[in-house]
Amino acid sequence: MNVNVHTRAARTVMQSLTIALAKGRTLDETLPLLARAGVAPAEDPEASRKLIIESTRPDVRFVIVRSSDVPTYVQYGAADLGVAGKDVLLEHGGEGLYQPVDLGIGRCTMVVAARRDFDYAGALRRGGRLRVATKYVTTAREHFAGKGLHVDLIRLYGSMELAPLMGLADAIVDLVSTGNTLKANDLVSVEDILPISSRLIVNPAALKLKREKMQPLIEAISAAAHAHA
Repeated sequence: MNVNVHTRAARTVMQSLTIALAKGRTLDETLPLLARAGVAPAEDPEASRKLIIESTRPDVRFVIVRSSDVPTYVQYGAADLGVAGKDVLLEHGGEGLYQPVDLGIGRCTMVVAARRDFDYAGALRRGGRLRVATKYVTTAREHFAGKGLHVDLIRLYGSMELAPLMGLADAIVDLVSTGNTLKANDLVSVEDILPISSRLIVNPAALKLKREKMQPLIEAISAAAHAHA
């Protein structure tokens, strides 16, 4: 009897689903979408100090991590699913991740920006070596290499707009939504790199083991995303 009880408990744990989310602007768009798919946190992740939060479904829970860590949690199976921006996935590399749904939320654009008085086009024509500040080092390197340009990349993690103003860099690579922050700091977008949005990411091994639970949830999230779009 006890063996059967433990066996059923083990199966319940194995079949439960963990979704990795990150706090921030995108979470405000993610939670309503998940609610339309039939799953929501039992308490507000923004207000709670808990890092593991139960959901309105007994078989689903959420883990709250840094946005840059979401792909890692999913890749190594600590979470079965997650929501991550394309910018984060490009930096991570996306190894071992299934990306079935573009959720269409967290939309913005990755751009090159510089001071309003900086002749970016002229610098490119002259072939000068630019200093570029960004936290998206991998994406920036690939972008400039694709243009045949040599740049010195300076890794920063915040207040990116300050770098050109203080002479640390000639330009920055960053995400832009409204452009208000650039404008407030007398910077302008000089080149678009690519559009960004958030994706549902899935651990392929978990999908094989828990397909009966995961596939309907993935389909529900996809339907909610398409309805939102």
